Amino acid sequence: MAKGRALSIRAIDGIPLVRPGDDVCALLLDALAASGEALIDGDVLVIAQKIISKAEDRYVRLSDVTPSPRARELAIEVDKDPRIVELILSEASEIVRYRPGVLIVEHRLGLVLANAGIDASNVAEGGPDDDRVLLLPRDPDGDCTRLRAEISARTGATVSVIISDSVGRAWRNGTVGIAIGVAGLPALLDIRGHGDLFGRPLASSQIGLADELAAAASLVQGQADEGIPAALIRGFAVQGEATSATALIRDGDEDLFR
Repeated sequence: MAKGRALSIRAIDGIPLVRPGDDVCALLLDALAASGEALIDGDVLVIAQKIISKAEDRYVRLSDVTPSPRARELAIEVDKDPRIVELILSEASEIVRYRPGVLIVEHRLGLVLANAGIDASNVAEGGPDDDRVLLLPRDPDGDCTRLRAEISARTGATVSVIISDSVGRAWRNGTVGIAIGVAGLPALLDIRGHGDLFGRPLASSQIGLADELAAAASLVQGQADEGIPAALIRGFAVQGEATSATALIRDGDEDLFR
């Protein structure tokens, strides 16, 4: 970005609770219109994965889950509901770490995260007897590509789309927003070879661009009862070939935690 460039991040208010089959693109555009806003070329939309999963009906009722012997055994070791453990195993390609209260896996999407991203917060609408949980979207990168095309068709604007989630990190306390789906911008910006302030070529600098945008958007979206699942970032300009969120996933043989 050029020196002196300003960036704005705006919460998109007025999006109703999303239900299976809902048109997320229409909900976003209606909420923007109601606030007097219209998309323009270069805008970045950051959308919480939860509303994508809800629209895709990625709900599972725990009462419908039968734990396997492996899930029952592991549930004792991690002190979790064996039905939840069964769902985690079904979404995971590898168990990375576990101890009482913690189960870290590699998700089938390649993400390394707790509980395979399965969540019950802000999911159940039927009170304490609603035992539904929500899985991650099936194809976040594909969802971003489709949403970007739909937005272009309906508004004429060329935008970038990020689907975000909140995760913990090795070495650090607290959760931050990351990109699990990307379309329209370079998810990972490689600036190796560029000069530093003194002309020395950068040897290893790669910027998790989509993650930084997702984290910035989470400041206005919130992570509790705010009910703001999307944000509009304006004024961000970057050169580079667009890539998917898979560019952000470190190869297993380079992962020092495994």
